[in-house]
Amino acid sequence: MALPSTYTGSYSTLPEFFGKIRDAQAPDRFTNQILKDLGYKSNNHRPFIPLMKALGFLSADGGPTQRYQEYRNHALSERIMGEAIKEAYSDLFLIKAKPTSKDSELITGKFKSYHNVSDTVAKLMSKTFFSLLKIADLDYNPKQLSTEKVKDKIEPIKRETAEVKEKIIKETSGLGLHYNIQIHLPATKDIEVYNAIFKSLKEHLIE
Repeated sequence: MALPSTYTGSYSTLPEFFGKIRDAQAPDRFTNQILKDLGYKSNNHRPFIPLMKALGFLSADGGPTQRYQEYRNHALSERIMGEAIKEAYSDLFLIKAKPTSKDSELITGKFKSYHNVSDTVAKLMSKTFFSLLKIADLDYNPKQLSTEKVKDKIEPIKRETAEVKEKIIKETSGLGLHYNIQIHLPATKDIEVYNAIFKSLKEHLIE
């Protein structure tokens, strides 16, 4: 799905709504009754559920997904929403990398042509999208997070190799001794972790 057709006339309450689901315990299944229990009883609120499905927060049967669970982490919620929006509305980001209110006519026109809907419906689709943007971090880069994780794994090894190197220099000064050094690598399928480890070994121990 590159451009959801789901929209709501209560688009202005979406930030509040997602704030509530972030702060509440995730249900086994998100139903209209759960929606009412959260205080959203209008027919204009019912599209919230299919919208959550379009964003990958709910499975087809209404069950909370891993994305839903991760969104409940306050430190990650804006990043998760940014990721969800970029995925669900990917066609819009081909037009504008970081859409703003100044691009509303352009975005509305895309909804109108893509779904062949009226001006009124297209505007509601656009306003729904822009309302979600208010609670999203579009600058989040998953690759950057991966690099940070690699760095976290490398730093302890760099410290260890530096200590080993210093010890070798002290203990072998003027002697022809050879050391057999064993480095315990972390269990991971990410090849970048190993590349970074061997690069660190070359820089801090071998040379």
